[in-house]
Amino acid sequence: MGGSAPRRDHHLPAETTSFVDRRGELTQGRELLARARLVTLTGPGGVGKTRLAARIAARVRRAFPDGVRCVHLSGLHDPALVPLAAADALGLHDRSAQPPLAALVEQVRDRRLLLVVDNCEHLAGACAQLAAALLHGTEGVRILATSRHRLGLTEEHLLEVRPLPVPDPDGDLSAAQGYPALTLFADRAAAVVPGFRLTPANRASVARLCHRLDGLPLAIELAAVRMRVLDVDQLLDRLDDRYRFLTTGSPAALPRHQTLRAAVAWSHDLCTLPEQTVWARLSVLAGSFDLETAEAVCADTAPDDGTRPPEGAGQLLALPPDAPPELPGRPTDGPGVPGWSTDGPGVPGWSTDGPGVPGWSTDGPGVPGWSTDGPGAPVRPTGGPGLPGRPNGVPGVPGWSTDGPGVPARPTGGPGLPGRPNGVPGVPGWSTDGPGVPVRPTDGPGVPGWSTDGPGVPVRPTDGPGVPVRPTDGPGAPVRPAAAPAGALTLLPPPGLRRDDVLEAVAGLVDKSVLCRETGPGGVRYRLLDTLRQYGLEQLRRDTGQEEAARRRQRDWMARRAEQYERGWFGPGQPETAALLRADQDNLRAALDFSLTAPGEALAGLRLAGRLWFHWHACGASREGLYWLDRALAAAPAPTRERARGLWVAGLLAAAARDFPRGRRHAADALALAHALGDTAEAAHAEYVIGVIRLFGDDLPGALRHFEATVARGPVPGQHLSLVGLDQVELACALGFLGEAERAVEVCEQALRLCERHGEQWVRSYVLRMLALAHTVLGDWPRAQRHAREALRLKLAVHDVIGIALTLDLLASIAARRGTSEDAALLLGGADRVWADIDTGRWGSHTLNSVRRDSEERAVLALGREVFERLHRRGGALGLRELAGHALQEPGRPPGAEAAGPPPHEDATVPLTRRETEVARLVAEGLANQQIADRLVIARRTAEGHVERILGKLGFSNRSQIAAWMTAQR
Repeated sequence: MGGSAPRRDHHLPAETTSFVDRRGELTQGRELLARARLVTLTGPGGVGKTRLAARIAARVRRAFPDGVRCVHLSGLHDPALVPLAAADALGLHDRSAQPPLAALVEQVRDRRLLLVVDNCEHLAGACAQLAAALLHGTEGVRILATSRHRLGLTEEHLLEVRPLPVPDPDGDLSAAQGYPALTLFADRAAAVVPGFRLTPANRASVARLCHRLDGLPLAIELAAVRMRVLDVDQLLDRLDDRYRFLTTGSPAALPRHQTLRAAVAWSHDLCTLPEQTVWARLSVLAGSFDLETAEAVCADTAPDDGTRPPEGAGQLLALPPDAPPELPGRPTDGPGVPGWSTDGPGVPGWSTDGPGVPGWSTDGPGVPGWSTDGPGAPVRPTGGPGLPGRPNGVPGVPGWSTDGPGVPARPTGGPGLPGRPNGVPGVPGWSTDGPGVPVRPTDGPGVPGWSTDGPGVPVRPTDGPGVPVRPTDGPGAPVRPAAAPAGALTLLPPPGLRRDDVLEAVAGLVDKSVLCRETGPGGVRYRLLDTLRQYGLEQLRRDTGQEEAARRRQRDWMARRAEQYERGWFGPGQPETAALLRADQDNLRAALDFSLTAPGEALAGLRLAGRLWFHWHACGASREGLYWLDRALAAAPAPTRERARGLWVAGLLAAAARDFPRGRRHAADALALAHALGDTAEAAHAEYVIGVIRLFGDDLPGALRHFEATVARGPVPGQHLSLVGLDQVELACALGFLGEAERAVEVCEQALRLCERHGEQWVRSYVLRMLALAHTVLGDWPRAQRHAREALRLKLAVHDVIGIALTLDLLASIAARRGTSEDAALLLGGADRVWADIDTGRWGSHTLNSVRRDSEERAVLALGREVFERLHRRGGALGLRELAGHALQEPGRPPGAEAAGPPPHEDATVPLTRRETEVARLVAEGLANQQIADRLVIARRTAEGHVERILGKLGFSNRSQIAAWMTAQR
């Protein structure tokens, strides 16, 4: 499938549009080229690797006396032509008998140049050979490559090119011009709509548009072209069908960049069949994920027992995006027509029995498998209902055989043979050259498709565009076991993907930049950009039932994880669990949505939503938890244990949102249902909610009686220990508010012992807060402040927003009573800001609001209203981390008091720039000016200038003095 290398301008291309700011990557690229001879820019299609490479090359051009040249490989498909394309780019015209690569190396052996090799991914092997030969055969040649995956050489240094940063569309957009994605859109939109610019009126829409497009420059540019006929809001409305609208671009662009779809398809075609399968199945994952999740969702064997899948479970299809909707059911009969053909008139090959009978046919009722029309006639498949098409199982017939009824056909022929029909001479189809020589796909270079071993036997499908290569008997017919030529249906044969296969496929997808690898909670996580996920979903939906199966596996895995996390919640590792749940939030949402939309799955959805009670309540997600529980309770009205759990969790979350009537109703219904079911654990959980509503509804005597009774009763079988501990916390709270501080301290100490036995932190943070409250009643301010600060640290670790707000209120009260009024005003402003995200009225609680009023009155009295308001505003302007940092510092230590040290690797007493310091170090190592220029990828003249300036600044007259000075600095 080769051809001549396209003639291109091999100097760096002139930029016809503005370059969006990538200063960080530009700097990093230059630094990598300074210390490495092979640097590869990796990233997904459309992310801007080519433009970035060209800009980096332009920045370092002066360091290469023999120039910077670019080899464009996007239009090249034959690996053998890569050395010739490189020679053409370098202006070489070798006519010797040497192999092209050897001749190339010989000609550039003594040159100092930079070779930019663009779009290596589809020719990775040949590009790796080119790079290795140049690295080993020359000293002055450096290579800057772009590829969707690494070349795999040990000398290679990687620079990942990420999508452009996008601001939160719902956040502060006052500095929106500082985000390159928005700048890119505005610039490209102005090219088609003169005068377009970012304004306060359109910033949010542009930010949302760029966010939906993942910050991918190619997608953003294609969207901006549509501004000719649509405004930003109209583009947003139509982005759900993005491929239909992002289909045109500059006619001068390369075909691969004409559409976003083409860019994605380019990556897909480079994947192996297992990688395509994993890509498709991973598309049901809505956010980042870890390897265990990928294995659970993609493998056809169960995660725990390794059992084989049911029939057909492993037969995922992978269809190219441009596959025709219908493929003909028979091979062609005419000469020169690709496909599967016949050997002559009257030899039917694979055929139909008449008009309107597509696919593989039968000779009459009751003739299963593949049959013949008589002696010498070729075997051919049948099209009977439910038959996957197989040759007859007559003993001694070498062809294809079966293992029994209902088992799909498989090729035979002995170990290591690719499988063939019988090799009887004169039978068209797949043939042999002689005994024991199976028909096979060719393994010679440059011979695509399946081929024959002799002239005149046209038995292979081709992979040329638009060539149909399979007969069908309708959608989903599993008819070909090999890797897919274009336009064909691909099957992954049973047993499908195993867990080890998923690991290999994930590694391959990371290498190809289909998956983004990132560091997250628990270690390495992966992510599919939304554009690539949409493409994977398209592939998954081409086979009926595959998407539902993948989503069910994903839901079941999330349910198993939630069960595991709930069991371990009252114990060590709570911050890690909270972080993992936040990282899996999108996938939890997808699992819940599937359960509440797929028929027959509602109870599983209710079970999952209820099992996550600690996540909703402890980690600041009460509103979302209530949303899912409302849906689940409506979808699963049957009187089940899951419903009892869902009702009390919904009541707890409703109470946190100040909806006390709704909370009481749900909790009472949960208690009644749990009693009816005889479930004492869920009844105890519901009772906790009833008591909490009394406490925060200012029924302090009623709350005290309630929790005295539950704590005296003790835990019941199956009750979650977190709620056992919280019973004690609420009892201590009621005692503290009622002035019984000594009893409150006793209860807290009992609860602390329970938490310490299990290494628990979340309940412990509430116990510490109650201890702090009790010590404020007792007037022990230092101890109260110490306990409150420790409580705040723990609450921050699990992102317990309500607990953070309550503890900030308490710290402000302690500061006001201790006389540190400035801290009290600032903390009160921060607490009010946190409460604004929960409930500005502090749930209407008389107790909570009276404590807040007392803190403000004390601070105003000491500072005056004007100073108080200024400090209050300052506290409200702090972010949560900044606010916590202030709250946790020692008394009298103002925020930001830490002295800033000198920047790393710089001397604070000598006015050398960073680059001059680098040059001075190299001088101290004994490098000459040319060697310094080579190391830093700068021109020799530039290096000489740096040395002269260093000598002048330090008052030295020679290089030895610089070396001695640098040694002294170390």
